[in-house]
Amino acid sequence: MPTSQMPLISIIIPVKNEGDNVRSTITSLLNTRTTYPYEVIVVDDASTDNGCHFLQGQGQNEKIKLITTEGIGAAAARNLGVNHARGNYFIFCDAHLSFENFWIDRMMELILTKKADGVAPGIASMSEPHKIGYGQNLNQKLEITWYPKPTGPAPVAILPGGCFLVTREAFMKVGGFDRGFRIWGFEDIEFSIKMWLFGYTCMVQPSVKILHLFRQVHPYTVAHEHIYYNMLRMAYSHFNELRIEAAKKLVLYANASEIADDVLTCGAAAQRVRYNAQRKFDDNWFFQKFQIPF
Repeated sequence: MPTSQMPLISIIIPVKNEGDNVRSTITSLLNTRTTYPYEVIVVDDASTDNGCHFLQGQGQNEKIKLITTEGIGAAAARNLGVNHARGNYFIFCDAHLSFENFWIDRMMELILTKKADGVAPGIASMSEPHKIGYGQNLNQKLEITWYPKPTGPAPVAILPGGCFLVTREAFMKVGGFDRGFRIWGFEDIEFSIKMWLFGYTCMVQPSVKILHLFRQVHPYTVAHEHIYYNMLRMAYSHFNELRIEAAKKLVLYANASEIADDVLTCGAAAQRVRYNAQRKFDDNWFFQKFQIPF
């Protein structure tokens, strides 16, 4: 395919007090080779460290659009980036990554050959690059576990939010990241479950390795209640009654009943009805497919 006919890729980078990481991530991105045209949409979610200041004014690269918000949270920042995206393929990236040549091309292979609708790369630690995870699964507490390296492209339960590719069509059909989520927590898990339940396929491309900075300090001020709220909103949206009750039992540092009432007051029951009408598989199918003991 001639370069002029290659589809545009929209790379969406949410940012919250990333400091110099933003500049180093974008520098790595611009210095790696790809045959695809792309745009970069940086969503600065009320950072206070001026880490995105270098993108303002006349020095901004024509490929890069900077959007600033007043603190809308991780899920909403990603959705906002999509609202400004022109491409038919979205890559969501953390603002603390390092890339390799043709990483976009190799991930797009699975999309264009119709093998996947969402694709994750192998993700390694910058400090220990030999430690690589190849997509994620869940354990009995709905905590993330990493897959070992497969022999080739393979299905994964969860697309790691640090870096993944998804078609515009699939993203829009599943409604994007949950629009009722608060601050931070469970965005990637809920989105991936929704992808599978709606009949889309998520895979890892093990021939691609992205380096990720695993930080010691979280950029968002997150309370237990925020994470529990998102978890229970996910449960009420997608899980059967037994799994909803099991999710409530994971609430250890807050009042599960109060959070559940809040979730239902904020529209989770109506969302559940909409999702049930659209999805092709139920949660039993998902948990059995990926052997998740929950």
